[in-house]
Amino acid sequence: MGDPVGMDVLGSWLSGLSIAQAAPGVKKTFFELLIWPGGGTIGVVLWGLSIVMVALVVQAFIAIRRTNVFPDPVRGQIQSLFDNKQYREAIDLTTTQGDMLSHVVHAALTEAPRGYVAMERAMEEAAANRTTKMLRSIEWLNLMGNVGPMMGLLGTVWGMIMVFEQIRSEGKVPTPSELAGPLGVKLVCTLVGLLVAIPSLAVYGIMRTRIDELASQTMVAAQEMIAIFRPGPKAQTA
Repeated sequence: MGDPVGMDVLGSWLSGLSIAQAAPGVKKTFFELLIWPGGGTIGVVLWGLSIVMVALVVQAFIAIRRTNVFPDPVRGQIQSLFDNKQYREAIDLTTTQGDMLSHVVHAALTEAPRGYVAMERAMEEAAANRTTKMLRSIEWLNLMGNVGPMMGLLGTVWGMIMVFEQIRSEGKVPTPSELAGPLGVKLVCTLVGLLVAIPSLAVYGIMRTRIDELASQTMVAAQEMIAIFRPGPKAQTA
């Protein structure tokens, strides 16, 4: 046996959280259908996540691009200094640059006194650290892509629970037209959750591929540059 007072309180709370419904025959506006009351409180949270998702997508496309990771002008400057054996100037140049190529070459040059093997090891560690940093910057997109549908499903299930609670409290079976409207509104949460998840996961996959490509190109270019330090005939003819 449930507590009647407790059930009344629960019913009032559910009513306060329930999604406002338009009267039968009244067409809802786009704002009312999708924004507010739309998917209710969870729907508003999901729309907030969509704004954050757009900001993260824009940031990713701006930060993770060739001109910031593997800029050709900087590569040309470093190569020119290497050709002229101006290694101190190359160290100074790579210190002031923030791109991945400069970071990797700088790490290798600082280990030059310890030999070529140490230079390669430092270069690989620097490349791994910078790649990990770029991957972490887009990990939020992966998180939102996985959490978005779950939150949408949560809002839909919670809304259906409220619908059945309303049916129980009224003590009658609603007509199909009376039931279709509220249930359709509850599905807005699922819709918005997918609108957050699909672009998030798509951009996450694109950025991962771009990071892998740029990191690979950076490593190849850096290895070609420091090859002049490799012991052997090649180093003697350089």
